[in-house]
Amino acid sequence: MVKPLRRVTDGIERWRGLDRMGTPANRLAHKVIRNGAVKDGLSGTWLGHPVHPLLVAVPIGSWVAAGVLDALPGDNAAAARRLVGLGVLASVPAAATGLSDWSDTAGAEQRVGVLHAGLNLTAIALYTGSWLCRRKSAGAGVVLALAGGVVVACAGHLGGHLAYALGVGIDTNAFQTGPGQWQAVASETEVEEGSPRAVPAAGVSLLILKQAGKIYVLANRCTHRGAPLSDGRVGPGCITCPWHGSVFDLESGAVRRGPATQPQPVYETRVVEGRIQVRRYEPRALRTNSVGSE
Repeated sequence: MVKPLRRVTDGIERWRGLDRMGTPANRLAHKVIRNGAVKDGLSGTWLGHPVHPLLVAVPIGSWVAAGVLDALPGDNAAAARRLVGLGVLASVPAAATGLSDWSDTAGAEQRVGVLHAGLNLTAIALYTGSWLCRRKSAGAGVVLALAGGVVVACAGHLGGHLAYALGVGIDTNAFQTGPGQWQAVASETEVEEGSPRAVPAAGVSLLILKQAGKIYVLANRCTHRGAPLSDGRVGPGCITCPWHGSVFDLESGAVRRGPATQPQPVYETRVVEGRIQVRRYEPRALRTNSVGSE
């Protein structure tokens, strides 16, 4: 039996009417937040995972605390108003990081994201109104805050759906692992200098690239949004994602430039009798997928 909330999120994913708002807004977001230091900062490249989930805790926590003070007896009006104001201020960087993450989505993810953003903007407007009303009428401010709390809860549900059901912000290689033992994947003569190539191994697509005579093997699926790196642009010691421009180091898989936050899995390589063999030790349990490894 499909749960009612699941029916709602499934409907939102398929609601193409949201594209009329989401597509032009997404284009505008791309123009405003271009690849570079600002994009990397908002995406969380420096942190190693998205910043948005970290920052949303501040406005939500402030607003919840204000609601608690509103419900408690005593003269808590001034403290509650300050907390509401803090939440409004903290929502600005939280919204900016969310916009950056959402700008790299499409399809169902983009539709859920645009409604998530719309609800959050509505909540911010309600809490801003609450902060203003509390100067003269605490009662009206409390009512607006309660309405804002309901909207935030709805937005939070969609945010959770984006992350945990649709995988936005998740390392796209999180549940994949290639061979743990040496496995031949290609002939050495098949790999041309400076020409990236995708090969399958243990159910996973791998990128093979020869540069300056050395062979590099990485996961082919970009950790950011899953683009095939074999279609990317090769640079000195690096490769650039063809979709969103993340740059990965060939030697270590480290992110040289975002918006990716997670490094590419790198495989050990050796050549035996003209065949390129690869393996990777994977300590992470979720990547040890027995079904995908058969």
